[in-house]
Amino acid sequence: MSDDPHYQATEDAHTGPIKNPKQLLLAVFFSFIAPIFIIFGLVAYVVSGTRPSGTEQGEGMALYGVSKDTRDRDVAERLKKVGSIEIRDANRPLATGEAVFKAQCVACHGAPGIPGAPHQGDVGAWGPRLGQGYATLLEHALKGKGAMPAQGGGDFDDIEIGRAVVFLANAGGASFPVPDRPAAAAAPEGTASAAAAAPAAPK
Repeated sequence: MSDDPHYQATEDAHTGPIKNPKQLLLAVFFSFIAPIFIIFGLVAYVVSGTRPSGTEQGEGMALYGVSKDTRDRDVAERLKKVGSIEIRDANRPLATGEAVFKAQCVACHGAPGIPGAPHQGDVGAWGPRLGQGYATLLEHALKGKGAMPAQGGGDFDDIEIGRAVVFLANAGGASFPVPDRPAAAAAPEGTASAAAAAPAAPK
């Protein structure tokens, strides 16, 4: 029966490539043990910090047009805390209205400025606004109105924003007095409303 060619072909079809124990050991080695060694080698390569030249973080980023300083700044920006506390010296001299105007307001209210914003010295544009009084103008400056963003809570104290409001309003025809810090005994500590006390309306 083993001489039958059909039987011999069927017998060969049912046997695998492993025909002896040595081949079985090699198959087990290459199937299980070799991948483990490869994984250990890759982990050791990554941990060791050995890299081909040109793949250092700085050099690699430079290939994409990003400098190391830019990357470091971006990482620091992403990692910065959401909130922060700023302690300001309450006894520091107040910025003048003109200084605050030049630092924060000139882009919109200076020349040429933006359309719709009353520009410095434009009496016609400031006329209707001045009738609202200093307190309303200060509130609009601190909290924003329309397209104008809120200016409060930035680099300047509310009283300094008030000084910029007076600077602009007086250049537009008002005669608001320049606000100053109230006396220490008259105002409770830490009250923003006392710091931004409204001067009298124009006469």
